[in-house]
Formats: sequence, structure tokens, C-alpha cells
Amino acid sequence: MTNVRPRDVQVLPIGESTLVLRSRSWNRLRFEIEYALEKGTTANSYVIQGEDITVIDPPGGTFREIYLTALQERIDLRQIKYVICQHVNPNRAETLHALLKLAPQICFVASNLGVKNLRSILESNYGDTLLATGLQTITVKGDDSLAIGGGHVLQFILTPTPRYPDSICTFDSKTEILFSDKFFGAHLCGDQVYDEGSEALLADRRYYFDCLMSNQTKQVESALDKFAELQPQLIAPNHGVLVRYSRHELYNLYRQWCEAQKQQPLSVALLYASAYGNTAVLAQALARGITKAGLAVEAINCEQAEPSEIKAAVEKSAGFLIGSPTLAGHLPTQVQTALGIVLANAPKSALAGVFGSYGWSGEAVDTLAEKLKEAGYVLAFDPIKIKFTPTESTLQFCEETGTDFAQALKMAKKVRQTAVPSSNVEQAVGRIVGSLCVLTVHKGAVRTAMLASWVSQASFNPPGLTVAVGKERAIESYLYLGDRFVLNILPQGKNIAKHFSKKFAPGVDRFAGVATETSEKGGIILSEALAYLECQVAQRMEVGDHWLVYAIADGGKVLLQNELTAVHHRKSGAHY
Repeated sequence: MTNVRPRDVQVLPIGESTLVLRSRSWNRLRFEIEYALEKGTTANSYVIQGEDITVIDPPGGTFREIYLTALQERIDLRQIKYVICQHVNPNRAETLHALLKLAPQICFVASNLGVKNLRSILESNYGDTLLATGLQTITVKGDDSLAIGGGHVLQFILTPTPRYPDSICTFDSKTEILFSDKFFGAHLCGDQVYDEGSEALLADRRYYFDCLMSNQTKQVESALDKFAELQPQLIAPNHGVLVRYSRHELYNLYRQWCEAQKQQPLSVALLYASAYGNTAVLAQALARGITKAGLAVEAINCEQAEPSEIKAAVEKSAGFLIGSPTLAGHLPTQVQTALGIVLANAPKSALAGVFGSYGWSGEAVDTLAEKLKEAGYVLAFDPIKIKFTPTESTLQFCEETGTDFAQALKMAKKVRQTAVPSSNVEQAVGRIVGSLCVLTVHKGAVRTAMLASWVSQASFNPPGLTVAVGKERAIESYLYLGDRFVLNILPQGKNIAKHFSKKFAPGVDRFAGVATETSEKGGIILSEALAYLECQVAQRMEVGDHWLVYAIADGGKVLLQNELTAVHHRKSGAHY
């Protein structure tokens, strides 16, 4: 990103005796699919200054120094009584350890699994400190509460999900603030604290939901039921703006988005375990690709799931994916158990896939693949083995693989994606013609392209155009507000359209064998194009099975003055 501002902490009161500390970064911090819009993020932490000073969710190690400095400017760290960890991960433990050194009297509050994770992470990395200070903890169970003085009574709500099985949320009955952990967030950075103009936030909220929540709708709906009983006046998530004005609207949207996933014609069981979080990141990217293509995903963390839950998911699914880390050269016990359940219950007609991350060897993924093949299952793609932390290119590859897996399931199950193409309406719609173009994107390490014919000029001033992009298209993830692309308008009689009309395997270079140039703004120009336009996405709207992208053209040129524009003629409006 250009003009990146230094990281800082924005501190504001949000309720009686309650502060938010918004640790902000304007650039992308992590290679996880939910961060892929690259709008930065805020890591929100909260301080309740009751008689017992309570801190909620200190941020990850990226913000450790600036956060602790800002915290020390507001309170005496030696007066902190409780630190509530609504979920625990290794990144956050870095800040918790630093805070513990400054304030050894702290008592940590978390779910049972959260306390176990915290002890394990701290003891494995900072054992000497813990031996000297001890670790005080309170384990939260369902409906537990904690009075911290000044009228503040904190009610805890267990909200486990496959990705965050230790998750809890916290409700302060005095201020009626719901500290919602991962729920109702978004990854975007700015000066805006509350949700004024919620319409402008919709795309970011939807993307966050699609990446993080859409594969665990059962758990999301359970959490929504619990939140509805509380009727909070303010929702304070870990990431993004605080929700005051659109809380009912956002709550209803979460319900609608969950229901839409449940109505999909086919589902995929996504089973995994993740020792250090990397396999979970791969699972999220695969799930994102599957849901984009119109299938439901049921994600199951094998480390926490009951065998009956795994069995039920596998039996009702048209296909399944299993992901595993490699521990001492072997499958973790929980994955071995899940594999046994799959082999005993999944029909041989179910498509399968395996994936995982590893540090040194990666035998677990090979073992999974071999066992499934020996049992007669067909693997829809080559096993995905990623060493250490996934990269941006890895996420793109996994997302595309997920989409291809979903399309293969649709074909195998003969799911109709469109209405009967012979209707009078569809024949008439098919007579609408559009310029044949190739839309290209170059964003970071990603270079991708799509053949497009649903293109139209949309405005004179500013010069704007619309492009309809299928939800399952790989390029769709790089066409959000602020993203840039080049629209290459093709001439008649050239073979370049044929090249881009073929199906590309995940990770394959779309531009192999195609002459290209780099535009002034870093985009990809096809040398054989009739003309090109450099564009920036200004709006996008969901329209059935497509996204309608409106973009402003801020550069361009005609390359072939005497050629005619290629036009796409169709006999039916039911397919391309």
C-alpha cells in the first residue's frame, strides 16, 4: 500500500468507566484469508475501570510496545486485577507475557480451553518467568459472572467455533456493552470508531463473515441466540468499528447469511486439526473457495469435536476434505480418529481432498492421501502440503482449489446451476451483447485474469464502467473497493480470447505464452488488445449469482486504431 501511516493506538471512552484502545495498522499484518482485502486492521482492547481494573483482549505481538505504552499512560498496571482473554493464540501470548512481567499480580480469565492454551503457550515459551511469578487464572463456564465493582458485573457467554474453540464473549450489564470477540468485526483501518454510514461498511462486513463465519453457521446461530437475550446497546468486537447504530441490522444480516449457507444444495465436510494455526489458515482459504462456488461448508476442528459430530457431517456431505499437521512424523491422534470415522461412514462416491502444513517432513498429508486411495476414494486434487506459514500465493491457490472442488462436486451430483436454457426469456436475454474483454489484476504476488463480456459503460463523468463477475471466479477476491484492474478490450479475429476462455488449474500462470506490458499504475496490459482502461473499483453490488463491479477509469489508450471491437454473441442468457 502507498502512504502507509505508522502504527498507533487510538484511545477513547465508550461507556461509563470504559475505554477502547484501538491498535491500528494501515497495512496488512497477516497472511490469512480474512485479511486479504489489505485495508489494514484495528486490534481492539478494552479497559473497564471498576474497583477491580479489568482489561479485555490485549492485542497480538505486532502491537505489543505501542499498546503497553498507551495502556501505561491511562492506568497503573500494578492496579490491574483481571485480564479477560476471549480467545488465546500464540501471537497474543507475546503481549500477555510482557504484561505479566510488568504486572505479576494479574489474574487471567478465560474458558477452560483458553486457560489450558494460555498455560501451554506461556510455559513452553516463558517457563522461567512463570516459575518465579506463578499464573493466576479463573476458568469461565457457561453463564458465569464476575463482579468487578462500581456496578460492573461481567457475564460470560461461551461461543466456541471450530476456528476459535476457546472463544468467549463478555457482557457488562451496567454499560450494556457486549464485548463480542470475533463476532461482528471487519478488517479495515481508519479514524472512524463507530458505525455511522453502515452501508459503506457492508462489503467489508460481508467479506469478513464469508471468510470467517460462513463455514461454521451452526455455531454462529447458537451465539446469535445467546446475544439476542442480552439486548446490548453497543457491540465491541476485536476488529473494526464498534457497532452502535446498525446492531439490529448487522444481527439480521448474520442471520440471513447463515440461512443462505444452509439453503445450498450440497455441503462439504471440512475436517482438520492445527498445531500452530497454519493448517487452520489453509482450511479457511479452501472453505472460502467452496462457499464462493455456492456450496455449504461444515468446518469441524477434530481436536474438539465429538465422534458423533464428525460422523453426522460426513454422512450428509457430498464430499470431504481432511487437513492435518505433522507431529513427529505422524498424524495427530484426533485426525487418526476422524479418518477412521470417514472410512467407516463416507460413501465411496464422495469426492475427497487432503491438505496440511508442516515444519520438517509432512508425512501426515501423504498418509491421509494413501489411506483414502487404498479405501477407494477419489482425490479431486493433488495433496496440498505447505511448509511453515502460508503465503499470499498459497491462499490464492487454496481458494482456487476449493472453488474447483465445489465445481467438481456439482458436476458429479448433476446440480443444475441455471434454469432451463430454452425459455423465451433466456433466449431474449442472450441477445444482449457485450464487448469481449480480458480483465487483469496484479496485486502483490498475485497475477490473474478473467475473460469478460458482461461489460458496459456506466457513467460519463467520471468515466465509469460496470463488469459482472461470477461469484465463483478466482479474480472476484481482488475486486473490492479500492482495488485496481486493467480492462483489456479485445479486437475481432484474434486468438487471445480462446486462450483466456479455457479452464486454468489452481496456481497456473494465466499469462504463460501471452505477450504483456506493464501499465503506468502497475497493471497488466495485453499487447494484442485493441485498447485498455486502467480502473479502480468504486462500488460493488450483489446481483444473484454475480457481483456487479462499478469502476472508474483513470487511464487508458487505444492500441489498434483501425480494428473493430470483438463482441460476444449468445443464443441463451442462461450461460456464457
